[in-house]
Amino acid sequence: MKYYILLLFAVLSACTGKQSDQVPSTDEQVIDETKFVAKPAPEWSNLFLRKSGWFGGDGIFAIPFSGKDSAENDSLLFLFSDTMIGEINGEKLRPGYVMVNNSVAVLKGKQPESKNIVFKMAEEKGIYKSIFTPVMDKPDKDTYYWLGDGFVNNDSNKDLFVFAYKTTNTHDKSDFPFKETGNDLIRIPAGSQFPYTNQKHYSLPFNKYNTGQETISFGAGVFDNSQAAGEQEADGFVYIYGIKGINKKLVAARIKPASITAFNQWQFWDGKGWNSAVSSAAALSDSVSNEMSVSRLDNGKYALVYQLGGIFPDICMQVGPSPVGPFGPRITLYKTSDDIQDPDLFTYNAKAHPALSKKGELLISYNVNSFKFFQVIEHKPNLYRPRFILVKFSTKPQSTNLGQ
Repeated sequence: MKYYILLLFAVLSACTGKQSDQVPSTDEQVIDETKFVAKPAPEWSNLFLRKSGWFGGDGIFAIPFSGKDSAENDSLLFLFSDTMIGEINGEKLRPGYVMVNNSVAVLKGKQPESKNIVFKMAEEKGIYKSIFTPVMDKPDKDTYYWLGDGFVNNDSNKDLFVFAYKTTNTHDKSDFPFKETGNDLIRIPAGSQFPYTNQKHYSLPFNKYNTGQETISFGAGVFDNSQAAGEQEADGFVYIYGIKGINKKLVAARIKPASITAFNQWQFWDGKGWNSAVSSAAALSDSVSNEMSVSRLDNGKYALVYQLGGIFPDICMQVGPSPVGPFGPRITLYKTSDDIQDPDLFTYNAKAHPALSKKGELLISYNVNSFKFFQVIEHKPNLYRPRFILVKFSTKPQSTNLGQ
């Protein structure tokens, strides 16, 4: 099993937060991000509970086709990385199941209705394969893509852009026998038909993989803060978040959406301002997960959501005044402990989905996996799928925010 995003090295920090005892009021005008109720969202989790065909996948990003999280009448594209395909009888997986490195699903509308979602896996001569594979001079079955976040770029012909990590198996018999060997950006022209054979790949030039230096995996999260994306406080930039080093430090780059492939124009937040040198990128936080999110809350603040250290049970949030913070203390939104009673299981890669979140709420997904994947999956075939929680924030009079 290719757990690209998982490393056991993380700097643990205390998570603080307070869940209110009552369901938040909706009468007030401004949310209070420090008070909330977080509960499982079974209607969303069950949307991915399947017995035939696609029955599991990790990494889930939700991309609205309109390019606007706020659009009400919209549909979404879900991105998955390692994907399981097969048939389940009762609670047991039948022989003949396969794994591919990525797949997608299309949800018509924004409601968790099984009749409106279609899972799509690429095929060639009746054999399932990945939709997105690295472009290489010589095909290599040990090199594949792990998908990052993406967005529909309304400033670039409404094309779809998806970040991807080129990953290569090392066969070193370690717990995680693979490594990142490239960081790419995939462009899919608007109107493209599945399986997107006209996709174009761009190689990000920011890492030197053979030097032993810390690398940055750009595309862990994307926030398009442009007018074309419908953002209320648009500054005209798309923010691309990256994870740096084994301590999972969060860094940020920005670029005008129309120029996203002009990598020489990217700017990096150095802690005080924007710098053209990637080496200047400063940590916005640490111990985050390789898939995360930054999105605007209804009170005008920005929420960074992630799984602590990548695989610990804490789903955390930090809040700041801008897409690059400074982000405040960690708040524990939810603990996934109920999903990992078995010591061989772990949860990972929590992130918010603003396109699926109502006012005053955050819909958040996370994944469940096993350290003994192929031993466990045959007996727990529905283990390997996204789970969701819904966070409802309390509110307070808007006057209490004056002067802040």
